[in-house]
Amino acid sequence: MEWERNENRVLLRGVVEEMPCFSHESRGQRFETFPLSVERLSGAVDCLPILCEAALAGTVRRKRRLEVRGELRSFNNKSGQGRRLILSIFAKSLEETTGEFENELHLEGVLCKTPVFRRTPLGREICDFILAVNRRYGRADYLPCIAWGRLAEGIAAQPVGSRLCLEGRMQSRTYRKVCGDVMEERTAFEVSVMRLAPEEVTQAFPLYPAELI
Repeated sequence: MEWERNENRVLLRGVVEEMPCFSHESRGQRFETFPLSVERLSGAVDCLPILCEAALAGTVRRKRRLEVRGELRSFNNKSGQGRRLILSIFAKSLEETTGEFENELHLEGVLCKTPVFRRTPLGREICDFILAVNRRYGRADYLPCIAWGRLAEGIAAQPVGSRLCLEGRMQSRTYRKVCGDVMEERTAFEVSVMRLAPEEVTQAFPLYPAELI
């Protein structure tokens, strides 16, 4: 019997910062990647990694405003170099646009680890959690998410295996990490949760190994 595939939809409008470059090949298909900068209402900018088939990348031009529709994907890096969990937006369509900046995600999946709840030094509530979103062919994407305030409290109370339907945006943040004697600046990506969908229910679903493409 075919297992249920959860929802994973991304809509971005932003500016292409660099021309696409080679990412990898899979099953004879070439894939390329490029960064897309998306400005928030606050004026802060998220620089997000876009992954697409090489044929689609041929339409991309630097500093052009682009609309991207696709899915948020994860890849478990086993090389031992760089981040262990790599996130990117897998583009299904790319189109030049004059529209306003947009960063919108709709995800439906399973809470696959116990959420981590904490408070900032100023007392604001934060919850970090991992949402597993099933794909075709027995695969899943494991997506790091963060929620704030009363929403953080509500998610932190959910048991592992709960099904969550949420809306939010993908964001980037920089941090510093000491590697030996060197302080390195790195970039992390995560889903900032804005709201839970009204039809949110608690229901167990099977999980599958994370794999990209």
